[in-house]
Amino acid sequence: MTKPPLHGLYAITDSTLMPDTDSLLFQVEQALRGGARIIQYRDKSTDQAKRLQQALALVDLCNQFHRPLLINDDTELARACGAHGVHLGQSDGNISQAREYLGREAIIGNTCHSSLTLAQTACQQSADYVAFGAFFPSSTKPDATPAPISLLAEAGSTLPVPVVAIGGINMDNAGQVISAGADMIAVIHSLFACDDICARAGQFDSLFN
Repeated sequence: MTKPPLHGLYAITDSTLMPDTDSLLFQVEQALRGGARIIQYRDKSTDQAKRLQQALALVDLCNQFHRPLLINDDTELARACGAHGVHLGQSDGNISQAREYLGREAIIGNTCHSSLTLAQTACQQSADYVAFGAFFPSSTKPDATPAPISLLAEAGSTLPVPVVAIGGINMDNAGQVISAGADMIAVIHSLFACDDICARAGQFDSLFN
């Protein structure tokens, strides 16, 4: 898969909302059918066999929809399962090393919190996108440092890569960050805790049209 346009709904899995492989695959498929453009597999457990098995299954599923699967924080797993890239936090390894390890076609993203300086460094190290947040209170990371909405416009005018907004994004506030300049919105609970994941993904997707 060549690198796709980085634009639209960026869906991130959650091991609490998806406690087993069947629920994981079902919910991700619903998100893909609804219009999710990127899937990130995020599982902080230490069960390496389970994580590899789930990641391999997600790669196959995402390939069916011609959508990329990224692995959260783990370049070894990304390479082992044949994922399309990796998302790295500030303490999860060097972007340049990940690029060398995964290859030039891999999609590599980086969490930059509320710092343009971190984002500029990520771009210099060959990141394909940068993520800012949290813009709103987040149940996934309740202690995350708040990021100002104005950061999105500033980042969009100064950075050479797409910008992802993350943190407490839902249908009530997604339009606000998109209007401010977010190329992608990363969503967990407001998507995967929804009764109709496919319909909710479509609603998020429609905000970009």
